[in-house]
Amino acid sequence: MYLMTPKLYACLGSGNCFKAWLALQQLGLSFEFHSVDVLSGEQKSAEFLAINPLGVVPYLVTPDGQGIGESNAMLWYLAEDTWLMPSSREDRAAALQWMFFEQSKLEPFISPARFFTTIVPSAKSERADDIAHWQRSAEPGLSRLNDHLTKSEFMVAGRYSLADIAVFGYTHVIEEAGISLANYPSIERWIDTIEVTKNFKPLSKMGPAQAAVAA
Repeated sequence: MYLMTPKLYACLGSGNCFKAWLALQQLGLSFEFHSVDVLSGEQKSAEFLAINPLGVVPYLVTPDGQGIGESNAMLWYLAEDTWLMPSSREDRAAALQWMFFEQSKLEPFISPARFFTTIVPSAKSERADDIAHWQRSAEPGLSRLNDHLTKSEFMVAGRYSLADIAVFGYTHVIEEAGISLANYPSIERWIDTIEVTKNFKPLSKMGPAQAAVAA
């Protein structure tokens, strides 16, 4: 069977889209990057709906042509049999716990607060009450994460893994959501640590594959 290069369809600046892109970079994998402009509605175009009928990004097309949606599912697929996957069953279960936590306790609040604070600031005044609600709603999850990272260098098993990438996606841009990192010193320390991991590339560089450092 002919195996093609993986294709990542992503919106520039998106924390969820960043996860799969960062994993691909850190694993040194070749891939095609296709930017989808969600602000202009490109994800609902006939061309993109032919690729992903759900009309959302991120979206990963695997080398055998299978499509995978949901950012953390993409991470699990990419990390399989690599150094990003925890080695024990217990640690893999712990990774899943934190990945579920990220999508339920962090992303739903940080993402919209950031969107109306930084991505579309023209709507900031109109959505001020919503932004304040999202910021308050993020606090319990951020406090729990900060407490965990006070006792652990990384999310799971004392080493960097896909769980860190999952949680990092939106947590590292909380200040763009109007939330001060100074209130969460252990999260701030963890962010600094992740930014010097192997083959790390920042969100601002998201785009076509960068030259990868040999593993």
